[in-house]
Parts: sequence; C-alpha cells; structure tokens
Amino acid sequence: MSVSTYANAEIISPISKYNSKNNDLKSTRTNLLISSVALGTALYGATAWWDDSSTTFKVRHEGWFDADTPNGGADKLGHGYSFYVSTRLLKKGFEWAGHGSKQAAKLAGLTSATLSVGVEIMDGLTDEYGFSTEDVIMNLSGIGMGVFLESYPQWDELFDFRLKYWPSDDAKELKEYDPLADYSGQTYLFVVKASGIPFLRQNIFSRYLELAVGYGTRGYQPTDGTGMQETSRHLYYGISINLSLLLNDTVFKNKRNVYRSTTENMLEYLQMPGTSLLLDHKL
Repeated sequence: MSVSTYANAEIISPISKYNSKNNDLKSTRTNLLISSVALGTALYGATAWWDDSSTTFKVRHEGWFDADTPNGGADKLGHGYSFYVSTRLLKKGFEWAGHGSKQAAKLAGLTSATLSVGVEIMDGLTDEYGFSTEDVIMNLSGIGMGVFLESYPQWDELFDFRLKYWPSDDAKELKEYDPLADYSGQTYLFVVKASGIPFLRQNIFSRYLELAVGYGTRGYQPTDGTGMQETSRHLYYGISINLSLLLNDTVFKNKRNVYRSTTENMLEYLQMPGTSLLLDHKL
C-alpha cells in the first residue's frame, strides 16, 4: 500500500464509522418513534373506544354534514384536523430522528395513513362505531394537507387549519370539559394569512390580518341533541388576528427561545377565543 493510499484509508475509516453510527442512531430513533406512536394509539383506543369489541366486522355509513348525521359532520372535520396536526408533529419527530425535511414529511404521512386505517379497522370490530369510509377519507385528507404544507413552506406561510374551542353550554351543565368530545364547543377554521402575501406583509396594519372561513355545530355531543342547546349547523366567515406574528413583533421581538417556539407551534393549530370576528350563517 502506498503512502497516499494508506493516508486516504486513515481518513475514510473514521468517516465511515461516523456515518455508520449516525445511521444506527437514525434507525433506532425512527423505530422508537413509530413504535411509541403505534403503542400510544393502541392503548388510548383500547381504553377510550374499543371496550365493546366484536368478532363481526361492521361497516357504518355515517354521511357527511347533513343535520341528521352524527354531530352534524363536526366529527368529520375533527378527524381531518386530528390527523392534520398529528402528521405535522410527526414530521418534526422524524426530523429529530435524523431525516431530512422532505423525507420526514413522507414518513410522517405514511405513518399517519397506516395508523388511520388501522384505527378504522379496529372501529369496525366494535358495536358502537363500525368502519367508516367517510372517516378514512377525512383522515387521509388531513394527512395530505399536513404533508403538503410541511413540504412547501411558502404555502404554509399562507394557510392554516385551526381549531377554536369554547366549552358548550351542555358541557358546562354536565361538567364534561373534554375539547375532543365536546363537538358543540368546536369551530374549525381555514385561515388565509396576509403575512403570507409579500406586499401585505410589508404593511404595518394588514400584516396581522387573516381571512377565516369555518364550520361548527351546536347541540350535538356531549348530549346528542337532548341537552340545553338546539341542534344546529353553522358556517362562519370573517377576519381574525395573526396572534403568532403579533407576539413575535412585540413580546418575542429579537428573541429566539423555547417560549417563542412553543407559542408559534401552538398558535398554528389553535385559534384563541377573542382573536376573531366571525359572521354566523346558520344552515
């Protein structure tokens, strides 16, 4: 072996070991993440949803957003929203595991899609729920939106999908404060942010404005139409405040810390009460 070949071997060997170690760590973290999510979903489902398991597989056609459907269709948006958020959070998890941004988004989408179908199959083995094609479609729609916005940051700067929640009268009466089950307290909003449009972002006033269109139902769960509120479906539209950007320009100005990062992530998915002015069109 020549001196130059020997020197090259000495250089390549540590690099190979370093890459191998990184790949092992990436693989370990990836497997740990997927296993944790799958196990967590299974445990939650076993305690919250699948306590009336059956040996007969049942398909249930629930419909979409008609008044006589379960929860007036709010549960369908709930499915889409839940998997939208979980997919985006999973993407960050796969980045932590060592994957690049695009690969992490793909893995998050595949993992979420597999889990969503698995959950529906387990629902099909219960007497209460059953396998719902509508739920699967909404799950996959939320996953697709999450993957798309994570893959294209310029669109993520323009659009948000958020949940606005305030406990419903029935939830207060029953003292059941569960944002996930209290559909009558939920409003789902699709938001277009002025901050995602360059010439509007440059204006000191328009930069904080947003256009919002939303949907919500009242009087369904937690009482299924037998409580204080009359069942109704509502389309909302109006303006809202980009609270995340406002806080970044004031409270967190020139600061990059865990509080700013946590607030940004939270406000990307949640619409705080009092930060929107919405007109209510009853359907």
